[in-house]
Amino acid sequence: MRKLLLIVTIFTLCGYSQCRKNVLFLMADDLRPNIGAYNGPNSPSPVHPQMHTPNIDALASRSLLLKRAYVQVALCSPSRSSLLTGRRPDTTRVYDLDHYFRHTGNFTTLPQYFKNKGYRSIGMGKIFHPGHASGHDDPLSWSEPFFHGVRHFESNSHSWLAVPDANLVHTPLKDRQVADHAIQKLKQVAPDAKSGRKNFFMAVGFHKPHLPFVFPKSIMDKYYPSNSIHLPPNPYAPRFMPDIAWINYGELRNFADVAALHASGNINTTLPDYKVVQLRRAYYSAITWMDSLVGEVIAELENLGLSDNTVIVFASDHGYQLGEHGEWCKHTNFDIALHAPLMIRVPHRTDAGISTDQIVEFVDIFPTVVEAAGFSPISQCHYRISPGTKLCHEGISLLPLIDNPNTPLKNAAFSQYYRHNRVMGYTMRTDKYRYTEWINFDFKTNTRSTPHWQQIQSAELYDHTIDPEENVNRANYKSYHDIRANLRTQLHRGWLNAFVDPSHGSPQLIG
Repeated sequence: MRKLLLIVTIFTLCGYSQCRKNVLFLMADDLRPNIGAYNGPNSPSPVHPQMHTPNIDALASRSLLLKRAYVQVALCSPSRSSLLTGRRPDTTRVYDLDHYFRHTGNFTTLPQYFKNKGYRSIGMGKIFHPGHASGHDDPLSWSEPFFHGVRHFESNSHSWLAVPDANLVHTPLKDRQVADHAIQKLKQVAPDAKSGRKNFFMAVGFHKPHLPFVFPKSIMDKYYPSNSIHLPPNPYAPRFMPDIAWINYGELRNFADVAALHASGNINTTLPDYKVVQLRRAYYSAITWMDSLVGEVIAELENLGLSDNTVIVFASDHGYQLGEHGEWCKHTNFDIALHAPLMIRVPHRTDAGISTDQIVEFVDIFPTVVEAAGFSPISQCHYRISPGTKLCHEGISLLPLIDNPNTPLKNAAFSQYYRHNRVMGYTMRTDKYRYTEWINFDFKTNTRSTPHWQQIQSAELYDHTIDPEENVNRANYKSYHDIRANLRTQLHRGWLNAFVDPSHGSPQLIG
């Protein structure tokens, strides 16, 4: 009788399937993989100080660490719209900071999926891009009002600021407010989550290290003395780079201290060395500040006894340029702008830490988290009807990499960037190369199924086996003629043909 009662209790709490897991979804903003866990060949630059990110590194040691994860667009709103819907930019039709994905299709978002499954869906900080680009944080995704916090010490008058710690006691930075709110919410949801009455999906979006780089001064003083900061090794544009690949980093030049330098943002120009060092030092300090807050939130999860039944995701929305190629910010298709940190902790499955060098994409996050939480796989989108389908994904679950981290799931990652309202740069990262074609593109008339491949303006081909920093465009080298032809075919065939059948090691068309 007691055994029967236990079984009935388990079914009552968990349903007639395995128990569901909570989800803690942590996001940074503009964070390239400048964290200790990415040291080595997957670091965004060979020149940087010893990064102090003990909390994210600790999470990585208990997670599936995706060392070669690529976003679909190196821009906040398009990237977040893509990863949170599991759809690619040509499906969401979000290429900028203005358009809202629900004006294209009524897509189910990741937090909305869990809300629809009876979870308490809670969001704070920066998850969707704020404002009209997300219908003001996409209200359909959340069970309760979204929390933002208030900005202090941040303005366009300075690109970075080390705030004396004493000034923060009564005027906390925005990310401090977000972390405190997350801790408060964890305490609120813990009783129901531990008893099995109500699971939670909690998304905590930190604003750093996004510009302006603002942080407590003690962090810079302690961890990043000025003599530890180095200039990038390649402060020049790639040889033979087409002009369309360049961005004049207006986001940074709009800050008063940078504007005073009268930097043009033109190709093969950059900022004065002292300013480059300042900005890199401040960026690293902002990372360490954000890392400390991540640690506090995870510590509270553990203190509340929720860690053993909570999937933890940590990611950024894209990478970042800190003077490499003379470039700044994101807004490009360079590898350093598209490569972002991604780790997924699944209790009892990744506790020993699993690292993989397989190429994955941020559209893979949605199906992975759904399955990691204990739900059945959701369907992959049928390519031509994806905009009209509420629930599907255009990636692949990454859970097989937990058991087989050396087995590829796909042979390429696909990204893009919209330029000048008339050109789209479609780019593809394979194991050895990154290949890009800049083609004519009209937002109003182009459809996702018919890119104008024959209307090509220029191309880029970077050989990562000999040029991991992408310093030479080899697209027009005679010696790369056959390689380019093969890459061109693969790019045109698209993401549906990039999946690999693990049992045969050959491309598999899905959908």
